[in-house]
Amino acid sequence: MAPNPGKQPPPALGAAGRAIDERFGGTAFLRKAMRKAFPDHWSFLLGEIAMYSFAIILLTGVFLTLFFKPSMTEVVYDGSYVPLRGVRMSEAYASTLHISFDVRGGLLLRQIHHWSTIVFMAAIVVHLLRNFFTGAFRKPRELNWLIGIVLFMLVMVNGLFGYSLPDDLLSGTGLRILEGVVASLPVVGSYVLMFLFGGEFPGDLIIPRLYVIHILLIPGILLALIPLHAVVLTWRQTHTQFPGKGSGNRTVRGYPFFPVFIAKTTAFFLWVFGVTALLATFFQINPIWLFGPYDPGAISSGSQPDWYMGWLEGALRMMPAWEITAFGHTVALSVLVPALVVPGVLFTGLAAYPFLERWVTGDRETHNLLDRPRDVPARTGIGAGGVVFYGVLWLAGGNDVIAHTFQIPLFWTTWFFRCSIILGPVLAYVVAYRICVGLQRRDLALVEHGLETGVIRRLPSGAYVEVERPLDGERLAPITDPRPAPAVSLARPERRGVEAPQTRGRLGKVRVALNRRFAADLARPPERTGNGDGAGHRESIEP
Repeated sequence: MAPNPGKQPPPALGAAGRAIDERFGGTAFLRKAMRKAFPDHWSFLLGEIAMYSFAIILLTGVFLTLFFKPSMTEVVYDGSYVPLRGVRMSEAYASTLHISFDVRGGLLLRQIHHWSTIVFMAAIVVHLLRNFFTGAFRKPRELNWLIGIVLFMLVMVNGLFGYSLPDDLLSGTGLRILEGVVASLPVVGSYVLMFLFGGEFPGDLIIPRLYVIHILLIPGILLALIPLHAVVLTWRQTHTQFPGKGSGNRTVRGYPFFPVFIAKTTAFFLWVFGVTALLATFFQINPIWLFGPYDPGAISSGSQPDWYMGWLEGALRMMPAWEITAFGHTVALSVLVPALVVPGVLFTGLAAYPFLERWVTGDRETHNLLDRPRDVPARTGIGAGGVVFYGVLWLAGGNDVIAHTFQIPLFWTTWFFRCSIILGPVLAYVVAYRICVGLQRRDLALVEHGLETGVIRRLPSGAYVEVERPLDGERLAPITDPRPAPAVSLARPERRGVEAPQTRGRLGKVRVALNRRFAADLARPPERTGNGDGAGHRESIEP
């Protein structure tokens, strides 16, 4: 066939394309999407790790559903794993052993599925922290932030249900804790318990119900929310970027989606899959054959849930055995507070923070240019306090392992974590705040003096000076380039004896005080001197 000199598509293909576009549209959107610029910064890959891990979870999950039997029917095991032959167990546990020992590639796929979930949750958490510390949740991305919080909660719940499906001793213990939490709910606890378990624990219906939720309900919601979160809203909005040379609140410096970004992201997907496969090959996870089938009368020491549920385990372990009686009902605070209040405070705080910060700062501007964490010390301090709060809860989930490993009394570790959960976030806020202020001052010194070279010269007058190299434009721009302010001052002076509207009432006074505290040490871009590449000032040392 002779080559097409005009490089036009074949007539049949062109006609088909026009017919599809006339009926569904999208040509203009695709043309614009192919030219969309993506900044080249490693932190933007965190969301892609989460998305690709989700794709791996779906693919491996489809394979596992072909062999798993979500049934509590009791059978006698007669498979390849000799130590458990003749043991009575549920079909769910027996089928999981069958996948692990008798299905070719089954154990590898099981471990890839589990490791992908671990990586998925880790990527979500780090991605969320990156968005928080850089202020990526601000206008116009509040909705995207809320969708991310919902995804975080759904994936955590689905992970809990997923590792409960094999009906082994470890997962059954987790379900027993869930049953205790549900039963502790005042008034409605017993009704919710009957609805969930279909009778007394453990019953015969919990595994089939969890299976339907795990493979259909929550994945269906995720399949709807993840494209909305990662593609639709991202494409409709200007991509966020860090301050730098050539970057602005209305301009994006980066590579086009096609062909550069799509080639890089495809390679990155292969890297994510390869790393997950290596983890599954060389690092054993969830060896259910060592735990045995679930027995309500048995328990193993040192049992730990997956890391993303460890913080709830820690809240249960450090909470004192408090309970109150009100209106004829006993409320077990030792279970209710860790299971409902602590997660409620964490997730409600995350969801409400963008709106609380906007209320405190009075900031209504559109922010496509991200903040460096050091530039907003108050927000960075709050984030550091939240990380320590979560970390203390997570460590408390292994207080028995810590006590056994270091040969210290268990109650010492419990009281240490009880004190740390209060003092730790406060200390983290203060330390992070001071570090941010120190980094700001360092930036100002670099703008004024430049980089130290270590080269010392003697002047004709006898004085010694160090040769300093001015910052280049790439390193100078994040410090000196103008950008929308993260906060505006709400404290206006009094006029003719009348208080400003923002300061009236107790709530207004609290708002102004918080506004003053938030804006106290915000980074303010200094003026460039000389040719805009740094001053090149030299510090002299007297002999």
